[in-house]
Amino acid sequence: MKAMHKLLLLAVACTWAMGAAAQWQWIDKDGRKVFSDRPPPNDIPAKSILKQPGGGRAAPVAVTPPAADGAASAPKPALAASAPGTGKDKELEEKKAQAEAAEAAKKKAEEEKIAKARADNCTRARQSKAVFDSGKPVTQANAQGERIYLDEAGRAAEVKRINEIIASDCK
Repeated sequence: MKAMHKLLLLAVACTWAMGAAAQWQWIDKDGRKVFSDRPPPNDIPAKSILKQPGGGRAAPVAVTPPAADGAASAPKPALAASAPGTGKDKELEEKKAQAEAAEAAKKKAEEEKIAKARADNCTRARQSKAVFDSGKPVTQANAQGERIYLDEAGRAAEVKRINEIIASDCK
Protein backbone atom coordinates (compact mmCIF):
# COMPACT_ATOMS: atom_id res chain seq x y z
CA MET A 1 0.00 0.00 0.00
CA LYS A 2 2.86 2.40 0.82
CA ALA A 3 4.46 1.66 -2.52
CA MET A 4 1.21 2.69 -4.23
CA HIS A 5 1.19 6.03 -2.37
CA LYS A 6 4.80 6.70 -3.31
CA LEU A 7 4.07 5.91 -6.94
CA LEU A 8 1.05 8.23 -6.89
CA LEU A 9 3.11 11.05 -5.34
CA LEU A 10 5.82 10.53 -7.95
CA ALA A 11 3.24 10.79 -10.74
CA VAL A 12 1.81 14.01 -9.30
CA ALA A 13 5.30 15.51 -8.93
CA CYS A 14 6.09 14.67 -12.55
CA THR A 15 2.97 16.41 -13.81
CA TRP A 16 3.89 19.55 -11.89
CA ALA A 17 7.36 19.45 -13.38
CA MET A 18 5.88 19.10 -16.89
CA GLY A 19 3.81 22.25 -16.32
CA ALA A 20 6.92 24.15 -15.30
CA ALA A 21 8.74 22.92 -18.40
CA ALA A 22 6.06 24.41 -20.67
CA GLN A 23 7.95 27.67 -21.00
CA TRP A 24 8.95 29.80 -23.95
CA GLN A 25 12.39 31.31 -24.01
CA TRP A 26 13.74 33.75 -26.61
CA ILE A 27 16.15 36.62 -27.17
CA ASP A 28 14.38 39.96 -27.74
CA LYS A 29 15.45 42.83 -30.00
CA ASP A 30 17.71 44.29 -27.30
CA GLY A 31 19.54 41.00 -26.72
CA ARG A 32 17.80 40.21 -23.41
CA LYS A 33 16.67 36.68 -22.63
CA VAL A 34 12.88 36.54 -22.15
CA PHE A 35 11.00 33.76 -20.33
CA SER A 36 7.24 33.41 -20.75
CA ASP A 37 4.38 30.94 -20.71
CA ARG A 38 3.13 32.53 -23.94
CA PRO A 39 4.71 32.40 -27.38
CA PRO A 40 6.90 35.32 -28.45
CA PRO A 41 5.52 38.13 -30.62
CA ASN A 42 5.43 37.57 -34.35
CA ASP A 43 8.35 39.96 -34.94
CA ILE A 44 10.80 37.63 -33.12
CA PRO A 45 12.67 35.52 -35.71
CA ALA A 46 12.69 31.73 -35.33
CA LYS A 47 16.47 31.72 -34.78
CA SER A 48 15.98 33.82 -31.61
CA ILE A 49 13.66 31.26 -29.99
CA LEU A 50 15.75 29.25 -27.54
CA LYS A 51 13.09 27.02 -26.00
CA GLN A 52 9.43 26.25 -26.47
CA PRO A 53 6.98 23.78 -24.93
CA GLY A 54 7.76 20.36 -26.33
CA GLY A 55 11.51 20.98 -26.29
CA GLY A 56 12.01 21.86 -29.95
CA ARG A 57 12.74 25.06 -31.83
CA ALA A 58 10.01 26.31 -34.08
CA ALA A 59 8.57 29.48 -35.52
CA PRO A 60 6.41 31.49 -33.15
CA VAL A 61 2.75 30.66 -33.11
CA ALA A 62 0.35 33.47 -33.97
CA VAL A 63 -1.81 34.15 -30.92
CA THR A 64 -4.15 36.77 -32.35
CA PRO A 65 -7.51 35.32 -33.38
CA PRO A 66 -8.89 36.27 -36.79
CA ALA A 67 -11.20 39.30 -36.70
CA ALA A 68 -14.91 38.58 -36.94
CA ASP A 69 -15.51 41.31 -39.51
CA GLY A 70 -12.57 40.28 -41.68
CA ALA A 71 -10.54 43.41 -40.91
CA ALA A 72 -6.96 43.15 -39.66
CA SER A 73 -6.93 43.24 -35.90
CA ALA A 74 -4.47 45.24 -33.84
CA PRO A 75 -1.95 43.34 -31.71
CA LYS A 76 -3.06 42.54 -28.19
CA PRO A 77 -1.88 45.07 -25.59
CA ALA A 78 -0.23 42.32 -23.52
CA LEU A 79 2.00 41.34 -26.42
CA ALA A 80 2.83 44.92 -27.32
CA ALA A 81 3.61 45.63 -23.68
CA SER A 82 6.25 42.90 -23.53
CA ALA A 83 8.46 44.78 -25.99
CA PRO A 84 10.93 47.10 -24.24
CA GLY A 85 10.18 50.81 -24.26
CA THR A 86 6.45 50.40 -24.83
CA GLY A 87 3.26 49.54 -22.99
CA LYS A 88 4.06 48.40 -19.47
CA ASP A 89 7.30 50.40 -19.35
CA LYS A 90 5.42 53.61 -20.16
CA GLU A 91 2.63 52.71 -17.75
CA LEU A 92 5.15 51.93 -15.04
CA GLU A 93 6.97 55.21 -15.65
CA GLU A 94 3.67 57.12 -15.56
CA LYS A 95 2.64 55.45 -12.30
CA LYS A 96 6.07 56.14 -10.83
CA ALA A 97 5.86 59.79 -11.89
CA GLN A 98 2.36 60.08 -10.40
CA ALA A 99 3.54 58.53 -7.14
CA GLU A 100 6.51 60.92 -7.00
CA ALA A 101 4.23 63.90 -7.72
CA ALA A 102 1.82 62.79 -4.99
CA GLU A 103 4.71 62.37 -2.54
CA ALA A 104 6.07 65.83 -3.45
CA ALA A 105 2.61 67.39 -2.98
CA LYS A 106 2.24 65.65 0.38
CA LYS A 107 5.67 66.86 1.46
CA LYS A 108 4.90 70.41 0.30
CA ALA A 109 1.58 70.41 2.22
CA GLU A 110 3.38 69.20 5.35
CA GLU A 111 6.02 71.92 4.98
CA GLU A 112 3.30 74.55 4.56
CA LYS A 113 1.55 73.26 7.67
CA ILE A 114 4.78 73.48 9.67
CA ALA A 115 5.49 76.98 8.32
CA LYS A 116 1.99 78.14 9.33
CA ALA A 117 2.41 76.71 12.84
CA ARG A 118 5.77 78.47 13.20
CA ALA A 119 4.27 81.77 12.04
CA ASP A 120 1.46 81.40 14.62
CA ASN A 121 4.00 80.57 17.37
CA CYS A 122 6.08 83.58 16.37
CA THR A 123 3.08 85.91 16.55
CA ARG A 124 2.04 84.62 19.99
CA ALA A 125 5.61 84.76 21.31
CA ARG A 126 6.05 88.39 20.17
CA GLN A 127 2.75 89.35 21.81
CA SER A 128 3.83 87.67 25.05
CA LYS A 129 7.22 89.40 24.90
CA ALA A 130 5.47 92.77 24.53
CA VAL A 131 3.42 92.03 27.67
CA PHE A 132 6.54 91.07 29.66
CA ASP A 133 8.51 94.08 28.35
CA SER A 134 5.74 96.47 29.47
CA GLY A 135 6.63 95.82 33.12
CA LYS A 136 3.05 95.13 34.18
CA PRO A 137 2.46 92.35 36.71
CA VAL A 138 1.85 88.97 35.02
CA THR A 139 -0.24 86.16 36.44
CA GLN A 140 -0.24 82.44 35.70
CA ALA A 141 -2.30 79.53 36.94
CA ASN A 142 -0.65 77.08 39.31
CA ALA A 143 -1.31 73.31 39.55
CA GLN A 144 -4.49 73.90 41.58
CA GLY A 145 -5.81 76.40 39.04
CA GLU A 146 -5.23 79.42 41.28
CA ARG A 147 -3.84 82.64 39.79
CA ILE A 148 -0.44 83.63 41.07
CA TYR A 149 1.80 86.60 40.24
CA LEU A 150 5.18 85.83 38.74
CA ASP A 151 8.18 86.98 40.76
CA GLU A 152 11.39 88.28 39.14
CA ALA A 153 12.89 84.78 38.73
CA GLY A 154 9.68 83.48 37.13
CA ARG A 155 9.52 86.52 34.82
CA ALA A 156 13.17 86.02 33.78
CA ALA A 157 12.60 82.33 33.05
CA GLU A 158 9.47 83.08 31.01
CA VAL A 159 11.24 85.87 29.05
CA LYS A 160 14.11 83.47 28.31
CA ARG A 161 11.65 80.83 27.04
CA ILE A 162 9.83 83.39 24.86
CA ASN A 163 13.14 84.65 23.39
CA GLU A 164 14.08 81.04 22.47
CA ILE A 165 10.72 80.59 20.70
CA ILE A 166 11.21 83.87 18.82
CA ALA A 167 14.74 82.82 17.81
CA SER A 168 13.60 79.45 16.48
CA ASP A 169 10.22 80.33 14.87
CA CYS A 170 10.64 83.93 13.70
CA LYS A 171 13.31 83.43 11.07
